[in-house]
Amino acid sequence: MSVPPFVHMLSLELCERRGLENPAAQSSPAVGNGVAVEQGASEQCTTSDATTADATTAGATADGNAPNATGPSAGKWRSWRFSTRRLILLAAIVLGMRIFVGEASVVPTASMEGTILVGDHLFMDKLLYGPEIPLVHWRLPALKSIHRGDIIVFRYPKDPSETFLKRVAAMGGDRLEIRDGVLYVNSQPVQEPYAVHHAPVHSPDESWGPTVVPEGKLFVMGDNRDNSSDSRDWGFVPVSNVIGEPLFVYWSYDAPTSRWLDENMGHRISFYASIAGNFFSHTRWNRTGMLL
Repeated sequence: MSVPPFVHMLSLELCERRGLENPAAQSSPAVGNGVAVEQGASEQCTTSDATTADATTAGATADGNAPNATGPSAGKWRSWRFSTRRLILLAAIVLGMRIFVGEASVVPTASMEGTILVGDHLFMDKLLYGPEIPLVHWRLPALKSIHRGDIIVFRYPKDPSETFLKRVAAMGGDRLEIRDGVLYVNSQPVQEPYAVHHAPVHSPDESWGPTVVPEGKLFVMGDNRDNSSDSRDWGFVPVSNVIGEPLFVYWSYDAPTSRWLDENMGHRISFYASIAGNFFSHTRWNRTGMLL
């Protein structure tokens, strides 16, 4: 049972009053009964203080808290608690940034080649597109609208665990057609300086449609029109699948698609070791910081 602080203060005050009532005992050596009185008062005060301290310590221990100890062990305990709190706070900030603000990702394929290269590491903005709250799967309100020509990151309709990066060619309500490699939206040809064509114009992928994009859907294509799996193959993308857009390239490393997609653990370790050895020679320095 802990002793309230005012009890301890009261005992000190009583000791001081006894000293004031016996000035002779303080100013000169006491004789006979005076010595007994002074020693008795001192012993009583000392015993009271010791009892109060013991009771306080016992109360702290009974409450389950560590006593106010000093020394190396106490310093290490305080340091450990402070470091743990700091790590938890840092982890919460990083997780919150990744969920609600943005995240980093690497582009492993050439479907956007011409604009985004294999090995480009991008920072993606998620905040403006209504990020999803974990566990409950609720989405915050979107602050940005999607337009034709935007590059978006979305969940693959056939497997939502995968994320794709494509360019919006047409939106809900648009009439879309591809004739001889030229994209037509609502019967008007679209200027696409970013599109890359390697195959002859009579390729089957260079003629498609016409079709009307359903409301709430998007028709997307890769800029590398001859090497892209997109809406021409697997259909439309629901607007609700869009999770963000790439903002800039923060690092670009020149390596083939096969190295980025190889999931063999031994091969990946070898690949990461090669990155460490060829970091400066294989980094595309001119792409660092490039806005998209």
